[in-house]
This record gives sequence, structure tokens and C-alpha cells, in this order.
Amino acid sequence: MPLLLYRLDYKETRISSLAVQQIGNMTEWQRKTPLEWLTYVNKEIEVLAAEKQKYKGWVLTVDPVSANILLANPLENGKVSISGILGHAVQEVKILSEASDAMKEKLAHLFMPGESQTYSQEELEDKKNSLKNWLEKNHIPVREQGESQTTLCVAGVLTIDPPYGPEDCNSSNEIILSRVQGLMQSYLGLQQ
Repeated sequence: MPLLLYRLDYKETRISSLAVQQIGNMTEWQRKTPLEWLTYVNKEIEVLAAEKQKYKGWVLTVDPVSANILLANPLENGKVSISGILGHAVQEVKILSEASDAMKEKLAHLFMPGESQTYSQEELEDKKNSLKNWLEKNHIPVREQGESQTTLCVAGVLTIDPPYGPEDCNSSNEIILSRVQGLMQSYLGLQQ
């Protein structure tokens, strides 16, 4: 199947297609389409790669440009080993099994941030008021802003959103941002 490239002829303002032969050294794996690669996602596979290297794992994704495969292998200690196989090195791929619903869920959430703590409205209000009082006690101008008054604004150039941690600070002024985050770290240290 020839690869089609399009060339725009500026003088005549028309588009003509040029059939270009596929590169002779592309592997069968590289010739697959993204939709074909998609059928491998969430499946356990065994890959025979260049130099007779064998890899086994659950397919997380296949890069549609390079045909690289990203495999996940759950370890006994609860962690996961991730391997990348370069698309040009893939010689053969065997599907071993389909993922169970539990495995699909695990693979889907592999790169998601960990469970974050949720706070009630009262806890958020207490955290906000405590931080605001501490900032004011240290002579740092702070006010509440936003429709529901949940965001703290420091000196008019930095905002702190719920749940009011150093990572919740936003400012275009990096110097002020780093200093306020440092102050908040010491504030959190005092609370513990």
C-alpha cells in the first residue's frame, strides 16, 4: 500500500498527490495503522524484538508515529515495571491474553496521581482562615476573592486555591511565588 504525500503547487494553487513507495526496511509492525495498534491495548503480549530479545507485558499504548510499545508488568511488591520497545526493533507480536476488568482499571489509573485527601467545607474554611490569619500575623497583605470567597489573594499578585497548600499557589512572579511557598512550608511545619 503506497503512502500518499500531498504537495501544494503555489503557482497554480492546486493540490496534487504523489505516491511514494514505503521504505523497504519497515517491519510488519511498523506498517500497521493506529487502529490496528489500538486492538493491542489492554492485552498481555509477547514481543520478539531485534537480536532475539523477548519482552512480555500488558500493552499500555503504542505510539502512532514511531510504533513504540509501552508495556506494564505488575510486580509482586505492588509496584509496576514499565518497559518501552522501539517500534523498528519489533519483529513479532503474540497476544497472550485479554485484560480482566480489574487489570484494565489498574492500567487506566497507572499514571494518575494518588488518592488525594478530600476535605469538608468546614475543614476548608478552617484551613483558609488559619492560613489567612497566619499570613496577616506575619504582615503579609491577604484578602479573599472569587464568587464564593474561597481563593486567597496575597499582595494582589499571588492566589492560593483550596485546599491551601504550597502547591496550590499561582503567580506570574516566580520570586514571590517561591517565597510564599517557602513561608507556607514553614507554616505547615509549625502545625505538625
